[in-house]
Amino acid sequence: MTKRSISTQKDGRIASKGHTFSQNGTQSDSSGKLQDENSNKVGLGKKVTLLRGISIIIGTIIGAGIFISPKGILKYSGSIGMSLIVWIACGVLSLFGALSYAELGTCIKKSGGHYTYIMEAFGPQMAFVRLWADLIAIRPAGMAVISLAFGQYILEPLFMPCGIPPEAVKLATAIGITSVMYLNSMSVTWTARIQIFLTFSKLLAIAIIIVPGLYQLFKGETRNFENAFELNNVKLSGVPLAFYSGMYAYAGWFYLNFVTEEIDNPERTVPLAICISMVIVTSCYVLTNVAYYTVMSAEELLASDAVAVTFADKLMGNFSVAVPVFVALSCYGSMNGCLFALSRMFYVASREGQLPEVLSMIHVRRHTPLTAVLILYPMTMFQLFVGDIYSLLNFMSFLRWLFIGVVVLGLIYLRYTKPDLPRPFKVPLFIPVVFCLTCFFMVFLSLYSDPVNTGIGFAISLTGIPAYYIFIYFNHRPKWLQRALDSFNRTLQIILEVVPAEQ
Repeated sequence: MTKRSISTQKDGRIASKGHTFSQNGTQSDSSGKLQDENSNKVGLGKKVTLLRGISIIIGTIIGAGIFISPKGILKYSGSIGMSLIVWIACGVLSLFGALSYAELGTCIKKSGGHYTYIMEAFGPQMAFVRLWADLIAIRPAGMAVISLAFGQYILEPLFMPCGIPPEAVKLATAIGITSVMYLNSMSVTWTARIQIFLTFSKLLAIAIIIVPGLYQLFKGETRNFENAFELNNVKLSGVPLAFYSGMYAYAGWFYLNFVTEEIDNPERTVPLAICISMVIVTSCYVLTNVAYYTVMSAEELLASDAVAVTFADKLMGNFSVAVPVFVALSCYGSMNGCLFALSRMFYVASREGQLPEVLSMIHVRRHTPLTAVLILYPMTMFQLFVGDIYSLLNFMSFLRWLFIGVVVLGLIYLRYTKPDLPRPFKVPLFIPVVFCLTCFFMVFLSLYSDPVNTGIGFAISLTGIPAYYIFIYFNHRPKWLQRALDSFNRTLQIILEVVPAEQ
């Protein structure tokens, strides 16, 4: 469907300056370009400031894990001292990855994150394989898991001390997913504002843990730190698994690169937002763990089902009832940030011709990528009520590190194949090299520790290769199928009131 078919209608009226208005609030000027009633062109504006960028990164990295189960690192590292070193080291390694993405984000000023960078470095086929794995499995499963944590913890204060019926959790989860989808569909500005509020609320929750914990430490509660580096329980074979848990806890630093085109002054904002966010997150993670250890021994922490609740019980009495609410808000922030970023990847993939055209269209008044936001909704709901989410995540967890490693390898590759590409922000070569080796080591570790699930995940992602040739490469569809697709695109465009973005 053309832009003109939406913007000019037979009952439109002519304004004094030659603008044609339609009943849906859009207008086209004398050159035929679409504008809304405020004479703004229809498209995604540059609404992501430094503060909003920081809130996207922090809001998506910090989920429920630090409050509920930050024990994978302690379990595998074998001692309190080693666990704190691993937390710091994983923060530094994640910063290396984030700085590599900052360079990519300032020299390739397109939204889409991993997908865009793989497309630029290695071409459309590998980019489509990444997109395919994301679309059919990784993103819906990941969204469903975060949402389930939200549903669980938002209901916990209402059901204490009883268990929560699984149906109630799924219903609360479905309401949470629907509200996030609605918010992202209605307004980019309000999505960003709420993300800032949710980020501050989770930082407040962490401060409520850190401040009393450090107070205990300064009072002399250091018995759990005596012999902190005792090596009796440290096994070299467990250290890589501890790093794997740590890197997973920091995952999410790449989401700002999914919205590069909407960032105000990306050359300055992207590197600054990434550096500030990673320093804040690393400090929060390390200090939160130090606070936990002031009141809990390693054995108590490993035995706890919800570490923050146990901590609050010991220090703050009835205040522990508020912890599930903070955890739920934290999960909601992760859901909101993930959806905001991921919708832009589908938007860009549609613009590149690898997804239906309607996904790269913008709502005529809201200026949101409505169809790209909604694409995840049915698949997430399906996996929530029907699919085996956790098995899918087991299949797919290694793919995250494989593709991030490929992206950073692409940065190194572009340094040699396109040396003249403008790079306003450039990192020393050892940073992407170290991070790339870390990613591939984690892929190897997945293959070694869980070859069956890793193999299944790899096979699922490889189905993207025949899909690429069927849907993208050999684009000679039968006429009846092409007519049906055109009709589908046209119908969705009319129902959802979306139009192609003005370039």
